[in-house]
Amino acid sequence: MIVEDEFVVANDLRALLKKAGYTVIGIADTYAEAIAMIAGHQPAIVLLDIYLKGTHTGIDLAKVLAEKDIGFIYLSANSNQAVLEAARATQPYGFLVKPFREKDVLVALDIAYYRHAHNRDAKLRAEQSVQLLLYGIPAENTGWDERLLYIAEIIQAAIPFDLIVLGFNGPGDDLKRASAFFRTGYNEYQVIGIPELMDMTGVTVAQLHQLVTAIGKKDVTIYQGSEFEEICDSIPANKRFAIKLQLASNLHLSFPVSDEDGFMFSFYSRRPDPYSNEHMQMLESLKPAILSTIKRFLANDEIKKLTAQLKYEKPNPGGAIRANEEFAKIIGKSHKMLCVFDMVSQVAPLDTSVLLMGESGTGKELVARAIHHLSTRKEKPLIVVNCAALPANLIESELFGHEKGAFTGALDRRIGKFELAQDSTIFLDEIGEMPPDLQVKLLRVLQEREIERVGGKSVIKINVRVIAATNRNLEHEVAAGKFRLDLYYRLNVFPITLPSLRERKEDIPLLAEHFAQRLSLKTGKPFYGISAAAMQELIYYNWPGNIREMENAIEQAFVLNDGKSPVQLGRRLVNPVSEDHSVIVPPASRTLTDIKEMQLAAEREHIISILKQTNGRIRGAGGAAEILQLKPTTLESRMEKLGIPKKFFRL
Repeated sequence: MIVEDEFVVANDLRALLKKAGYTVIGIADTYAEAIAMIAGHQPAIVLLDIYLKGTHTGIDLAKVLAEKDIGFIYLSANSNQAVLEAARATQPYGFLVKPFREKDVLVALDIAYYRHAHNRDAKLRAEQSVQLLLYGIPAENTGWDERLLYIAEIIQAAIPFDLIVLGFNGPGDDLKRASAFFRTGYNEYQVIGIPELMDMTGVTVAQLHQLVTAIGKKDVTIYQGSEFEEICDSIPANKRFAIKLQLASNLHLSFPVSDEDGFMFSFYSRRPDPYSNEHMQMLESLKPAILSTIKRFLANDEIKKLTAQLKYEKPNPGGAIRANEEFAKIIGKSHKMLCVFDMVSQVAPLDTSVLLMGESGTGKELVARAIHHLSTRKEKPLIVVNCAALPANLIESELFGHEKGAFTGALDRRIGKFELAQDSTIFLDEIGEMPPDLQVKLLRVLQEREIERVGGKSVIKINVRVIAATNRNLEHEVAAGKFRLDLYYRLNVFPITLPSLRERKEDIPLLAEHFAQRLSLKTGKPFYGISAAAMQELIYYNWPGNIREMENAIEQAFVLNDGKSPVQLGRRLVNPVSEDHSVIVPPASRTLTDIKEMQLAAEREHIISILKQTNGRIRGAGGAAEILQLKPTTLESRMEKLGIPKKFFRL
């Protein structure tokens, strides 16, 4: 289907597609006309203009298409960055920039069909993997908190959440078989028992029971945006709950387990729109596995009444999808980094091409290594190529190899990086720097899965997974004619954008502590923490060089430190200044209120990191209070204010 408000463009597209063998079910120029056409004919792919006649845009229609699992490609001549960002958020299968060539359209459609089929296959694999893990949860001699945590950890791979409340919610149930888990890292959860949850939010047992039983009128319900605000207003307990934990959306599932018992999942996120019909469908498909698992737990409880307790050793039920050790070098527990971890976990087991985007110094190579080590190709080494560091006249030989005598200086045969990566993964860093003539050859390699050495006379079949990275905006590079559109779409099958450090300020204390502790281990110099003043300066600074710049700043400060007191910064960190001499504040901290909230979040993470070092011990020599240079009572007071009361802080 073509949705385009310029009839001449739409008609030309229709003729082009029919000539290529496609069936065009129709042309629409408004949102309403497109909706009616979809109802009568289910298109496989929609070519969609961003601007349409009427009040609705193509972006509005894209949200409907995504819910109906219909793939779409945007058609636009618009270069407004805000509009492009809004369009990109709907996860299209591609962009066609007007005016476009026939070849561009056909290549974009080929890739869209491939990605659409691949996405369906990936969803099916993910669903099957989660089902198998649910069936494999051990039921013998485990408490309900442990069982519920297993379920939460497994479902996190399919349904994102910052907080999950799950358990029995029957009419007579007192919520003793229910619990809440707050996500603090990749496969790391703060266990919040129901009494502690009530204490945190000021909710009574009756109000909490009302919250988890009345919130879902249907089996699966999504509350986002205004609907989430309405449900908060209608249930005061939910409003206090959301405000206290900074929650912005909810996905709720309830289903009967027996005539008396019901079971519920309530997923909460700090993001305003993380949930979609896809998540609802996933939960519906998982209900049989969940129900079977819950009934198995109940049956085992009955057996336990008649048998002796056996010693239980906790297994790892998430084996294939849980890999904390693979992310050990990637420090971060912010929401944006957790999203990156989740995407890496989803794509790593597949052979899909991945495009890593983000500013310099954001850790793209570390993420590429994590993807490789979580893949089926991990037994072979990751081959890394920095496209920006290679001379233009040598890059072809470096990538594809050359035969002896192929050119002056070719004294021996050379095996290229793609051959070295056979049955493994190749990481093409700074792909945006690749010369145009090499882009053509790389495209052929990706399409045909074969290479030819420079000066060679035969082709060599290869089985290589490609991960590419860039700090450039490739869409802008395509529009400027510097990067091939067809190569961009071949690489952009699964894009992952790494956040800049100024977008994840809450991770700064963790990173600073990590770099300083690593230097302490390397040099043997004692480390007594980072001073509060230095930490505040680290948090406020914009970090244009991102993590790489921060690591250098911490190293300089550590070298200058006397090893007897907390680390102070070795130089003043000054943000850039605009023409009117006002400080350029990063987008995440434009107001004083926002800055204060970031500081509190960073302070909370800093205290938690120290508590983890001391295994939760606050008082005494080597305790958290001593390291932080605070009185124990002052630290306990700060913990209460920051929402980490020691009575339920479990490490």
